[in-house]
Amino acid sequence: MKRDATEVVAALIWEDGRFLICQRPAHKARGLLWEFPGGKVEPGETKEQALIRECREELAITVEVQEVFMEVLHEYPDLSVHLTLFCAVIAAGGGRIRKLEHNDIRWIVPREIPQYEFCPADVEILERLQGLPPRGAVIE
Repeated sequence: MKRDATEVVAALIWEDGRFLICQRPAHKARGLLWEFPGGKVEPGETKEQALIRECREELAITVEVQEVFMEVLHEYPDLSVHLTLFCAVIAAGGGRIRKLEHNDIRWIVPREIPQYEFCPADVEILERLQGLPPRGAVIE
């Protein structure tokens, strides 16, 4: 990595064999690409605290953060990121997910991944997800 990586967290939230993806706002870097819900870790926050905050700010839901699904280092032209994807479950607000920041949100099954254009940092994660059983089992 040429520069210090920005710590980024994201949530892998499964429901009925589908997982949640969000489309970035058009005006932001990597606009209209799809990603997992989450965002940057602020100074003084743990990764888990950051993920809980980001899900509240972006989707008006409270998540229970579980184990790490995967970590990725990715170098964008403008940014280096260390992405930690956590398994998470919706603890509150699940029936009323709101698009507070994103252009769109969807629940998809792994076989639908090729229909969406994701942020490049998510590619390795998506390849792993496509190899999971259809129900999207969380390994315990």
